[in-house]
Amino acid sequence: MATPSPTDQIAERVERLLLRHAELQRTNALLTDQVATLTQERDSLKSRLSAARARVDALLERLPAAVPLTKEAE
Repeated sequence: MATPSPTDQIAERVERLLLRHAELQRTNALLTDQVATLTQERDSLKSRLSAARARVDALLERLPAAVPLTKEAE
C-alpha cells in the first residue's frame, strides 16, 4: 500500500477534527441543558429551604419566653 500524500493526510485529519468538533458541540449542548436543569432544581430547593426557615422562625416566635433557672437553696 502506498503512503498517502501530504494533502490526503491533511484532508483525513481535517475530517477527524470536524467529526470531533461536532461531537463536542453535542456534548456541550447536553451539558448546557444539564446545567440549566440543575440550576432550576437548586433555585427550587433554595426557595423551599427559605420557606421552611420562615416556618421554623414562626414556630420559635410562638414558644414562650425561657424561664430563668434559679439555683436551689443549699
